[in-house]
Amino acid sequence: MFQMPLRKLDQLRPEPTELDRYEVAATADLRTWQLKQLSWSLRHAYDNVPHYRSKFDAADIHPSDLKSLDDLAKFPFTTKADLRDNYPFGMFAVPEQQVARIHASSGTTGKPTVVGYTKRDIDTWSDVVARSIRAAGGRAGMKLHNAYGYGLFTGGLGAHYGAERLGCTVIPISGGMTERQVQLITDFKPDIIMVTPSYMLAILDEFRKQGLDPRKSSLRIGIFGAEPWTNAMREEIEEAFDLHAVDIYGLSEVMGPGVASECVETKDGLHIWEDHFYPEVIDPHTGKVLPDGEQGELVFTSLTKEAMPIIRYRTRDLTRLLPGTARAMRRMEKVTGRTDDMIILRGVNVFPTQIEEKLQTIPGLSMHYQIVLTRSGRMDEMEIHVEARPEFSDSELRQAAANRLEQAIKDTIGITSRVIIRDPDGIERSAGKARRILDRRPQS
Repeated sequence: MFQMPLRKLDQLRPEPTELDRYEVAATADLRTWQLKQLSWSLRHAYDNVPHYRSKFDAADIHPSDLKSLDDLAKFPFTTKADLRDNYPFGMFAVPEQQVARIHASSGTTGKPTVVGYTKRDIDTWSDVVARSIRAAGGRAGMKLHNAYGYGLFTGGLGAHYGAERLGCTVIPISGGMTERQVQLITDFKPDIIMVTPSYMLAILDEFRKQGLDPRKSSLRIGIFGAEPWTNAMREEIEEAFDLHAVDIYGLSEVMGPGVASECVETKDGLHIWEDHFYPEVIDPHTGKVLPDGEQGELVFTSLTKEAMPIIRYRTRDLTRLLPGTARAMRRMEKVTGRTDDMIILRGVNVFPTQIEEKLQTIPGLSMHYQIVLTRSGRMDEMEIHVEARPEFSDSELRQAAANRLEQAIKDTIGITSRVIIRDPDGIERSAGKARRILDRRPQS
């Protein structure tokens, strides 16, 4: 991996006195706090949300049955379907007059999922995002270019409030207008950028299109989230911009961005802010809780949320829990995929990130790609459409690169695919989450 000069990294490491109490707390003290807050959160949900009351009662479980952290496994899960079934405000645990803000998903696959926040929830959210930016190396007084989308999506305002809480100067450009993004980075000279990793690649393309050297930009830290991304993509971004690329994790149903974050000192997984969010990893098929270190589906229970407590929410994200390193709290490994965007092709499980990892090994190909699923007769087929880099124009070399990628996928994933090399700008761009999979199979 490309390494920044140590002098620059040393400048980004926080002093111990800057860290919050539970970032450095003894594990026993953290577990005591978690048990206390779990008891409160379960009771709060049971007493104030009819959905939770009926679900707990149906499972013959009561908040008073929580005697240890292990007892949480006895309580039922919450799914996205539960949130949609209670649209719009059925999951709120406080009167609507106490809800300071409402966010929602796009609702592209059905009714949107709606989340609410009290004023205290907004303060908590601001605190954990500020903690995440600080873990990435951000400090008061730095300028932060916020290219996450504003509006009902939690990314833009979540990053904005957290950056202001830390004391940063926020440039709230939101997503899109890529030429203007580059202009403002060049003119305003921000230290930090927060954006989806796929859109950062679009910004990189625009730098090069304008004849600008991205390594000479003012950016020192990139905080990327909202979609899975690989260490190979991290290497490309770090090398291209001469900055530190750090992962941030969150989801609206649990809070928004800032549930977990990588620390710039280690970049070895995302420390979960366990004083606010209790993590579990389960077998996605059986629901059984797995021990730390085993990969499965990530589940979260909120510990401090007032407006909308969330109990054992199934995120569909695949990861594993690991011991803390730069902080005392446990880490989650970078998300490798999701149980609901997993492609099952002729009996083989495939994740877009697996394709991305192979793509990174082929010179001349960019990280802009889409997976297109079709069906010929009874057989599912997969095409991978990937852009060539601007300098990679020779048709014979492009075909050789396509053949190499097809073989790499066959050798490591075990499926036959067809790779189509597109010209630069041949893949649609998104200012938010990249649309990686186009499923054109007939719906039966």
